Amino acid sequence: MVAFAGQKYAARSIPAFVANSTYTVTSFTLVLEFRKGRLQNLYWKRDGRASCSGKSNFFRLNNQDCAIRTNNCKNRGGSVDCRLGIQLAFSGTDKHETVFNSWYEVKNLRQYSLFGLYSNLRDSLTSQYNRFF
Repeated sequence: MVAFAGQKYAARSIPAFVANSTYTVTSFTLVLEFRKGRLQNLYWKRDGRASCSGKSNFFRLNNQDCAIRTNNCKNRGGSVDCRLGIQLAFSGTDKHETVFNSWYEVKNLRQYSLFGLYSNLRDSLTSQYNRFF
C-alpha cells in the first residue's frame, strides 16, 4: 500500500501482492490520479497479460500480475533477477483542467530503466576484473 497525506487531502492505494514463498511479482506501475491539479487517487495499474508476453519464466497470477516462481530467483538459488521495479505514471487534469496522461507510455519506458542501465554497467565492469583475480 502507498499513501500520501497533504494539508487538506489524502490518498492511498489498495494493497498489492508482492511475494510469498511460492510466487514473486517483480514489476509494478503506480498511477497518480489528479483532478484540477490535486492528487485524488493512487492505484496500481494491472497489466498481467501484457507484461508476461515473451517471458518464458513468468506467468499470469490471478489474471492481474505477471509473476515468477520464487525458487527461480537468484536469491533463492535460481537464475532470474527478481529485484523489484516500480514505475510511476500520472493521469488526470492540471489546475487549468488540461488533460495529461503518462500511464499508457509505461510499457515503452520500462526498457529505459536507470536501475537496469547502471546494474548492467556495474556487472560488465566487475566481470572484467573478476577474470584477473
